Amino acid sequence: MTGIVIVAHTPIASAMLSFAEHTFGVVPERVRAVDIPPHEDTKVSFDRVLEAANGVSTGNGVLILTDVMGATPANVASKLESMGAAAGLYSPVVVLAGLNLPMLMRCISHRAENLEELAYKALQGGQNGILRLGSKVHPENIGG
Repeated sequence: MTGIVIVAHTPIASAMLSFAEHTFGVVPERVRAVDIPPHEDTKVSFDRVLEAANGVSTGNGVLILTDVMGATPANVASKLESMGAAAGLYSPVVVLAGLNLPMLMRCISHRAENLEELAYKALQGGQNGILRLGSKVHPENIGG
């Protein structure tokens, strides 16, 4: 089973995990959340993400979901992905930025997939979960 770590600005990661718990009735197995507070030393953040990744890893891979590309949570996760075994994580890592609830639900529902397949399904879930409700957007209605 692929492990999942949610790494996001405080309190987004915990809120996402709470949503999953609410939806499934329990905290899903091998899923952890790491909230990154403002002004936390990145070494401390990195160590906490590494601990969470090791906690969910079975050797089959860890998918890390982050909120915003280029921000501290994504940077810390990307550092872990690039360091891998040198950091003490003996499992492949994939990091996806742009976390949303449909992406998380897709990940949890397909955790039996291998890491690359799960990453692909997570991206699909995230993209397909963004919809406009109500009227369709027509190009002739857009000012410009």
